[in-house]
Parts: sequence; C-alpha cells; structure tokens
Amino acid sequence: MTTAAPPPIPKAAGSLPLLGHAIPLMRDNLGFIASLRNYGPLVEIRLQPQQPTIVINDPALIRTMLVDVAPTLDKGRFFEKMGQLLGDSVVTAAGAEHVRKRRQLQPAFRHTEIARYVDLMRDQVTTTAEGWVPGQVLDVREAMVKLSLDMLAATVFSSSIEPQAFDQLRHDLSVVMNGVGTRIMLPDWAERLPLPANRRFTAARDAVRATIYDAVDQLRASGRDTGDMLSLLLKAEDEATGAPLTPHQICSEILTLAVAGTETTASVLAWVLYELARHPEIDERVQAELDEVLGERPLTFDDLTQLPYLGRVVTEATRLHHTGWLVTRRTLQPTRIGQWDIPAGTELAYCQHALHRDPALFPDPLAFNPDRWLDDGQPALPDGAFLPFGAGKHKCIGDRFAQAEITTAIATLVRAWRLEMAPGQKIRPVARATVRPSTLRMTARRREDSQQPTSAGSP
Repeated sequence: MTTAAPPPIPKAAGSLPLLGHAIPLMRDNLGFIASLRNYGPLVEIRLQPQQPTIVINDPALIRTMLVDVAPTLDKGRFFEKMGQLLGDSVVTAAGAEHVRKRRQLQPAFRHTEIARYVDLMRDQVTTTAEGWVPGQVLDVREAMVKLSLDMLAATVFSSSIEPQAFDQLRHDLSVVMNGVGTRIMLPDWAERLPLPANRRFTAARDAVRATIYDAVDQLRASGRDTGDMLSLLLKAEDEATGAPLTPHQICSEILTLAVAGTETTASVLAWVLYELARHPEIDERVQAELDEVLGERPLTFDDLTQLPYLGRVVTEATRLHHTGWLVTRRTLQPTRIGQWDIPAGTELAYCQHALHRDPALFPDPLAFNPDRWLDDGQPALPDGAFLPFGAGKHKCIGDRFAQAEITTAIATLVRAWRLEMAPGQKIRPVARATVRPSTLRMTARRREDSQQPTSAGSP
C-alpha cells in the first residue's frame, strides 16, 4: 500500500525578487511572523533572496526540531552571524563543539554559584533603586538595560577589575549589545561599510576584549580566587587539550553571555514592571507575598523558591512577552520533520513570541494572567508549546541564572518603588535583537508614598 505524499509546504505571500520578505518584515515583523500560523504547521519564507527558510508553527514539530533531530542540525544563520561578530561560544556552537563548551562552562551555573550571585545581583539592584528620585520619569527599558549590565558585570567581574575600568566596560558592553542585533539581520557586506555605527561597534568590541584580556592576565598572575564568574572560567579546561581556556575563548563566552543574557533580561524586567503597573491587583498580591516571606529583611537565594506568586508573574511575562522572535537551525543532511522530508542545507526557524500567543494553545492569549500557571489554570500544554528557554541539548545554559536574576531584581525594586504609567500611553512590542517594549516611560513613586495607579496601556 502506497503512503500518500504529504501536501506541499506552502509559500508565504508577499515575497519579492531580490528582497524576499524584507518588506513585510520591515513593516511589521512580529505581525508577519504571527500570521504564518494561518498557513499550517510549516511555511516557507525568504529572509535571504536565494535561501528559503522553513518556519515551523506546530509545537510537536518544533520539539522534533529542537530535540529529536537536533544532532543532524547546525544552528543556522542567526547564531552563525553572532559567532562571526563576537567569537565562538557555547551559544553559537553546534554539535560536539557545543557539548564540549557546555561542559566547560557548566560549573559557572551550578546551584551553589547562583546562590552566591544572588547577593551580588541584589546589591546592584539596591544601588539602582537608591539612585531613583520620587517623581522621576524613567525610560524603563533603558533603565533595565543598565541594571542588567550592572548585574552581569558584578557577577562576572565582582572583584577582578578596578572601578574605573568596570564603568568603561559597562559602557562598551552597552554599545556592543545595541549594535549586534542590527548586524545579525543585515547582509555581511553592510557591516564592512565605513559608517560611524560600524566604527563605534568595532571600537567598543575591541575595548571589551582588551579589558577582559587585562583582567585575565592580572587574575592569573595574582593566583587569587575572586569568587566571580571570571575566576570560574579561569579554572575551566579545554576538554580536547586539557589546557586552560585562552583569553580569547573566555572573552567570546563573556561577550556572548552579555548580548544574549543582558538584552533578554532587560526586556523581561521592563515587561514585568509594565504589567504590574497595568494590574494593581496583581501588584498587591506580589507585595503581600513579599511582606509575608521577607518582612523587613533583604531577599536571599533561599527565598526564591518561597515566592510562588511572583514566580508565576515572571512565567506569565515570559509567555505573553517572550523576547525571542526568530530562532534558527540549519539541516546538515536530509531531515524528516513530521510528514515532510527537508533537504540538506535548509534554514529552519520558529518564533517563541508567536507560539506563546497562539489561541489554540493558550485561552485568551493576550490576557496577563499569572494564575493560568496553577495546576487547574488551563488545559495541559503539549510538548513544545511553552519554551521560555528553548529545549533539547541547546536549551539555554543560563536558564536558572536568568530566573534568579529576574526574580531578585523585581522583588528588590518593587518593595521600594511603584512605577506608574501615564494614562493613555500606548505600548507595543518591538522586535529588534529581542522583543522589547516600545518607549516605556514610567514615573517612580516611593512605595510608602504612592497611591493606587490607574492602569494604562495595552499588551
């Protein structure tokens, strides 16, 4: 008996010669990607004129890509380009190289290390909060980018570099972080143009490398263990040779961690603060839980698991406002995805932001409802439907680090401050390197002085 051939993979409308789908992507990239679910489980788009990309919309097939056939896949253009810009790292590597790098770095993300990082994170958040002034209008996302960079720099370099170099490093990392997203999406030739933005990016990246090289040299010469992530990376060994990681390898890991982690953390923090301002009843429940668990004392690592409602708030923010809008892979050999045989050399992609807003998976998907994550809050989700940190062997190595960082930051900030939005302010998701809020301006009020805010804005 002959098996019926699968239906052909549809091609998304709107592709133009030479431009592919550049026009709809530039006009509304998130709307365009979300509309692709209407074509079915797989759909072909054109990101590069001569290179088709198959976007996968079905949760089961996304899981197939990330888990079942992962050994036959490379990471694709997005990660390949990041590696060219920042250096090879655990984030950009694939196959056996990824496994090797992951084992090298795993000690830096152990439970015991994250417990120590929480104190460093909390101290940075406290310093940030103490610098705010009642009535100050904040660009919240930019404030959270600075805070995320501060937390990252504190956990990586807490005692390894001097304060002046530390401040310059944060500035240079910010330039690199803001520039890398644009370069990943542009053709290779564009980054070689003698433009001011290209020169700034290259100069900042080179300055970061120089600062890290200097810190590595000084730390190795001193023989000290400063207890930060840089010290742990200095202890790591290249699995293939048994030799310590080179300064270049350490720098590439830190640069990629800064770009992949800081941008994402900043966007999630901004979205959580936005939703707390829009939903005073949720803010009240968060405050009640913090008062009950912490009283007047500072948060510690052991408290993180004792804040289940705040945990659900963060989880719901990573669902409704997931920061990932196009994750890529590339087939290295003919690969079967569901009914379809995909040729070698094909780009594959999926969109967490669109997936987490699919009404077939999440009832009332645009509502911010932390209690949907209670056991009886919604129907059981199929595998591959909720992927806050990806899945399979390439699942984010820093997932527990990021969760601790976000929870620590929110718990510390909102105990002291309430951020209020101007009535009628229209906030929308904007996809750059991550999905971030459009300009989000909020007024800082001391918690003990502020009145209940009026909810404003829209998801």
